[in-house]
Amino acid sequence: MKLVVLILNRIEMMEKLLCGFSEAKISGATIIESTGMAQALYNMEDGAFLGSLRFFLDPAKEDNRTILMVLKEEQIPDVKRVINDVIGDLSEPNTGILFTLPIDEVEGLHK
Repeated sequence: MKLVVLILNRIEMMEKLLCGFSEAKISGATIIESTGMAQALYNMEDGAFLGSLRFFLDPAKEDNRTILMVLKEEQIPDVKRVINDVIGDLSEPNTGILFTLPIDEVEGLHK
């Protein structure tokens, strides 16, 4: 089993992404509203150092979503295909980050 973590920056694509997962028989995602470090720094109270960084940050950027899924290893290629089809190449800026972690044990997961 794997924990699949997708940090989705293009949240306008989330509905289409979830539909793509569903069509690929991938279910059971948990979605968490999240904020990247740059955005959090931008929103912090002004300090001398942070004030100078604000010039480089995008204040209009929305928060992102962190999508967590516990999946069988053989489902990972389908997840990657759906993400690539819907969002595009994750190496492009402001798209998202995908990674997996091994899971040693799972309880409470129902089919």
